[in-house]
Amino acid sequence: MTKKTDFSTATSLFSGYKLQDKGGYITQEFQDYGYRLAVELGDLKHKSLYIKMAKNTERSILERALSFISDSNARSKARLFMWKVKQLKDEK
Repeated sequence: MTKKTDFSTATSLFSGYKLQDKGGYITQEFQDYGYRLAVELGDLKHKSLYIKMAKNTERSILERALSFISDSNARSKARLFMWKVKQLKDEK
């Protein structure tokens, strides 16, 4: 006698969801981090800049700059972020 389980296939689990495909390809971790930076800063227009920064800049610098601006009410969080990154790089 076999027991019937309530498991379903992975395909059927995801069939109800529709993802938005905008034609972009993120294959590396730094690309994802750079994109998330652009979203956090509200600057999707310059997402390639943040992806390049995520690839070439130490992650600790980017994290410290992001935590610095997270509580600010600046008009341009992106400008404040870039200023803080430059300041942290100069300190090093």
